[in-house]
Amino acid sequence: MLNHICNAVDAGRILWKKHALERMMERGISRNEVKQAITQGSIIENYPDDSPFPSVLIANFEPEPLHVVVAYDAESLQCHVITAYRPDLAHFEADFMTRRLS
Repeated sequence: MLNHICNAVDAGRILWKKHALERMMERGISRNEVKQAITQGSIIENYPDDSPFPSVLIANFEPEPLHVVVAYDAESLQCHVITAYRPDLAHFEADFMTRRLS
């Protein structure tokens, strides 16, 4: 799935959800950082039952840790950016890939 998402981003088939843009502004995260995280990152969680499209959590660590939740519409070949955030130790282990158990 990541390959399809990266192809969509590279081709400019990326839709920015209002929620994502609002949170990115609040958190000082640029569109370029998100695109880089998607194309250079790794999937750390899958959400196949998300609606209306399956989504994934992508983690990238350069230049600093960033997580991006992305849905992929296989019919339109479009990537939907749902949200982006910098992971913290309150919610993730030191590797920023493993969720802490509540």
